[in-house]
Amino acid sequence: MSGWRRGDTDTLARRHETSVSRGPERRIAALVLAALTFVAGLIGTAHLFVDGTLHQGATRISYAVAMAACLVAAAALAVRPRAGRWQTSGLVMLAEVVYVIVVLSVSVPAQATPLMLLFPSFVAAWFLGTWMLGATMLATVVACTIALTHTYDGALSIAVQVTISAGALNSAAFGVYVLRRRVQRLLEATQALSHQDPLTGLANRRLLVEQAPRVWRQARREGSRVAAMVLDLDRFKQLNDAHGHAAGDAVLRTVASSLAATVRPSDVLARTGGEELIVLGLVSDPAEAHRLAERLRAAVRTSRTDDGHSVTASIGIALARPVDGEDAADAMWRLVDRADGAMYEAKQAGRDRVAAALPRQRSGAFADSLRPARRAAG
Repeated sequence: MSGWRRGDTDTLARRHETSVSRGPERRIAALVLAALTFVAGLIGTAHLFVDGTLHQGATRISYAVAMAACLVAAAALAVRPRAGRWQTSGLVMLAEVVYVIVVLSVSVPAQATPLMLLFPSFVAAWFLGTWMLGATMLATVVACTIALTHTYDGALSIAVQVTISAGALNSAAFGVYVLRRRVQRLLEATQALSHQDPLTGLANRRLLVEQAPRVWRQARREGSRVAAMVLDLDRFKQLNDAHGHAAGDAVLRTVASSLAATVRPSDVLARTGGEELIVLGLVSDPAEAHRLAERLRAAVRTSRTDDGHSVTASIGIALARPVDGEDAADAMWRLVDRADGAMYEAKQAGRDRVAAALPRQRSGAFADSLRPARRAAG
């Protein structure tokens, strides 16, 4: 699984493309589709009991089968409210077929107006991909042609009516599709910003928390340990005071780029504030964690801005073996607190070095008490 580094929040946004199959909002959408389909089938079924509404014979049977298909589709969607794009496309195509059957079955064809296809057209525009939407738009033209051929005489009249009806339906569907894409891009941009540090492009605190359950599950599955590494840039405040915040920002961006190129694909690299960064990943033993931390320390040490500014980093390591039933986010912050204490020890030992936390856990209050002293030492 890909790690979260510079630009990976864009990947996250792409993974949240509009889909009817995932998330609670998708379940609600599926239930709404089921309810509307059920209501349509129920209203249509009522016509079977109104004398003079439908033709007798085979067309009446076809009509009854079409209404039953609507009710069955609605029930299936309600029982399993996870309609993907293929299922939604099938539902839209069913609506097209039902419309044609209705036109051929009613005694007064004018009662079956093409506006009956407006709802399935909107559903297709909002939930389906480009080529599926194109297929449903073509199906709308075919359905209108069959229906209106049964209603009007003369090729010219039929062509004009099909152009007006299908054109209006498909134009409305295309407009909804364009609106949906616009809303989707805005949502993706908002989601990317909510998970991305604006200065470095790395993951932020929110995304780090969201990734903790994934890391904990993978560690339990593989029997690995979780390693938290807290990196704090040495003498960063002095650099800002001497050269200005623009130089400090350039250093942070350069360091972030070097670290992103150094961490493993499965690691989570995040900036949690100021000059502090966190790496969360899986290791088999403390030696592997130490080797990774040394690579990160070397990456920071060798990174240099275009103006020639550079820094070093003190790194603290803490390891934990996840257990069943624990809250991943809480466990992560306890692990980060331990790594934070080890990082302070690296500062006290001379900076630009790696220190590992002892196996015992330190409380969050203890780690918090270290931060002011560490900032003074930084």
